[in-house]
Amino acid sequence: MAFDLERIRSQFPALEETDAGVPRVYFDNPAGTQVPQRVVDRMSDCMLAANANLGGNFRTSELAGEVVADALAAMADFLNAPSPDEIIFGQNMTSLTFHVSRSLGRHFEAGDEIVLSRMDHDANVEPWVLLARDHDLTVRWLPFDTDSFEFDLSMLDDVLNDRTRLVCVGGASNLTGTINDVQTICRKARNAGAWTFIDAVQSAPHVVTDVQAIDCDFLVCSAYKLFGPHQGILWGRREVLEALEPYKVRPAPASIPWSFAPGTASHEGMAGTAAVVDYFAWIGETMGGGSVDRKSKLRAAMECIFDVEQSLSQQLTSGLQALPGVTVQGITAPGRMTWRVPTVSFTHASTASGDIARALAARNIFVWSGHNYAVEAAESLGILESGGAVRVGPVHYNSSAEIDMLLDALATILG
Repeated sequence: MAFDLERIRSQFPALEETDAGVPRVYFDNPAGTQVPQRVVDRMSDCMLAANANLGGNFRTSELAGEVVADALAAMADFLNAPSPDEIIFGQNMTSLTFHVSRSLGRHFEAGDEIVLSRMDHDANVEPWVLLARDHDLTVRWLPFDTDSFEFDLSMLDDVLNDRTRLVCVGGASNLTGTINDVQTICRKARNAGAWTFIDAVQSAPHVVTDVQAIDCDFLVCSAYKLFGPHQGILWGRREVLEALEPYKVRPAPASIPWSFAPGTASHEGMAGTAAVVDYFAWIGETMGGGSVDRKSKLRAAMECIFDVEQSLSQQLTSGLQALPGVTVQGITAPGRMTWRVPTVSFTHASTASGDIARALAARNIFVWSGHNYAVEAAESLGILESGGAVRVGPVHYNSSAEIDMLLDALATILG
């Protein structure tokens, strides 16, 4: 079965939008993607037909319960979690990380150590730095090679020791696009007796995410960066979650997942997230060859998407390298391109990144510039003080023609 780009694009109403007759080109996807129509429909249906809190004896409350159960099951399938009970929804990944960090901190003692990465988004850095400050913990850092844009995992062996309690790292960088070997990182951490916290916000839209294969203890992602609504999702290993003391109000349930989900959840957001999972399953069934169950369809979808996006990555990085004065701040070596997502950042020798982003926006080509919250990575690359990089983030609904449009615009802007 072949990937059908026209059929994919027809699922997304926003891709038809124009401004003063000029089509929008969405390369701002690492900060938030557009949504398929089914997400809008499912959220609308929830708010119109199932708009109630949980636990009531009336029909809308019962329907709300079905919406929630469907969303938990859908994300359990998407992440290959052993149980929907291990799925926790929240406002966003950052809020979830701050929230669970309080419970984790109660298991640490002064002098214990946390390992953080110089490549990560600050949402997987600062919550732990603040935790270390509050509990008198030591933070150790895993640097990355600024030439290869990858970790040398032998350096992880140098920082792990018998006081290491937690290792936090991203599945993929939101600045360089590097896909990290989180499976090896988790194995090394587990052998050292440490828990692991994986930020999959940037990897989940692009690659298969299997928490059982990764063998982590926590994994977080964001629905709005994988074609859904503004929702954060945290998976936690059952035995770890049940060993933690949740911070909650007294009437809240004591059992997972609700003990870690304070307050009333966004049921409409959960409905939209379930719709996204069904969208991926549709791709897997119609274009990826998956036909057994939802999990197999989801795996087929992500493998199909990865192949499509690899082609976009190759075209984009090659085109950028051909532009005088441009430096791609990420993997470009042909033999290593499968170790990156299509998020591509670049700098120019004489034109500021912010100026480039504004010039592209004037042509209705949407990109981001700056550090993009990857403060440690931008500082490591020596681009933080100079304004960071231009970040271009195609996804599977973008076309080769849009890449050409971007490259032609950059040739004019930088010429």
